Amino acid sequence: MQIGIIGLGRMGAGMARRLARGGAQVLCYDQAEAARAGVASEPGIECAEDLAALCARMDGERVVLLSLPAGDAVEDTIRSLVPLLATGDTLVDGGNSYYRDSMRRAMALSQQGLRYIDAGVSGGVHGEQQGYCLMLGGTPKSIEIFEPFARILAPGPERGWLHCGPSGAGHFAKMIHNGIEYGMMQAYAEGFALLRARTDLSFDLGRLAETWGHGSVIRSWLLELCADILRHDEDLAQVAPVVPDFGEGRWTALEAVELGVPAPVITMALMARFSSQGRSDAARKLLAMMRARFGGHAVRGPQ
Repeated sequence: MQIGIIGLGRMGAGMARRLARGGAQVLCYDQAEAARAGVASEPGIECAEDLAALCARMDGERVVLLSLPAGDAVEDTIRSLVPLLATGDTLVDGGNSYYRDSMRRAMALSQQGLRYIDAGVSGGVHGEQQGYCLMLGGTPKSIEIFEPFARILAPGPERGWLHCGPSGAGHFAKMIHNGIEYGMMQAYAEGFALLRARTDLSFDLGRLAETWGHGSVIRSWLLELCADILRHDEDLAQVAPVVPDFGEGRWTALEAVELGVPAPVITMALMARFSSQGRSDAARKLLAMMRARFGGHAVRGPQ
C-alpha cells in the first residue's frame, strides 16, 4: 500500500492525509518547500526532495498520483517522470485535465509500458474528512491496481468511486460534473438575489436556505453552503461580484456545440461568469451609446 503523490495544494495534501490515515504509505513531492513542510510531520507521510528521489524510494510496481493544475504543469511533470518510471508502473492524473489530453497521454504512455488513469476528483477542501468522489478512466487492469487507494479516498469503500470507462472517460465525466455545478450554482445565486430584492417581505435568507435543506426537492450540499454563508453574512458587502471560470465550464460548452446537444443552462452560467469578469462591459457601453444616438437617452458616466 505505497503511493506517490506529486502536488501538495489543497486537494493533493488532503488526499495524502486521507490515504495515510487509511493505512497507505505515502511519499510526496511538491516544488514548494512550504507545501512539503505542511505534510511532512503527518504520520504515514514522507516527503522527497525531487521526483527522482520519490521514484527511487518506491518499491515494486509504482503508483504515482498527480494533483496538479491542468495543462503545462501536468505535461511537464509527466515528461520528467517517464525516464524515472518502469514498465508496469501506473500514473494517475487526479487533476482537471482536458479529457482529450488524457486520451492522448494514455496512448503515448501505453507505448512505453506505463499504465495511465484519468481520475476526476470532486470533494474540494472537505474531501479529506468526508471522502472524495472519484471518476476513473482507464483499462480494467489499471483500475484494479488503483482500487485499494480509491477505496480509501472515497466516502466509503463501496461507494463514491466508479470505473467510468476507457481512457478519457474519467476526465470527461468530471468535465460534465463541473458544467452541472456551474448551472446549479448560478440557479441558487439567482434565486437568492430575487429573494433579497423583495425587502418588503423581510426574508431571513440564511434560515430559508437552511429550511430548504430539509425535505425540499432542491436540497443539496451547495444549498447547505449557501445557508452557512447567508447566516453569517447576508449582505456579502465585502465580496466583489467577480466569479472566475476555469477550463471545465468552457470545455463543456464547446463539447455541447461539437455534439449538437443543447446545454443552455450550463452555457448561460458560463456566460454569466464572463460577464462578472467585465467581459461584457464593451458591449454594454456600445448599447448605451446606440440608445443615446437613436433615442436621445441619457448616458451615465463611469462610476
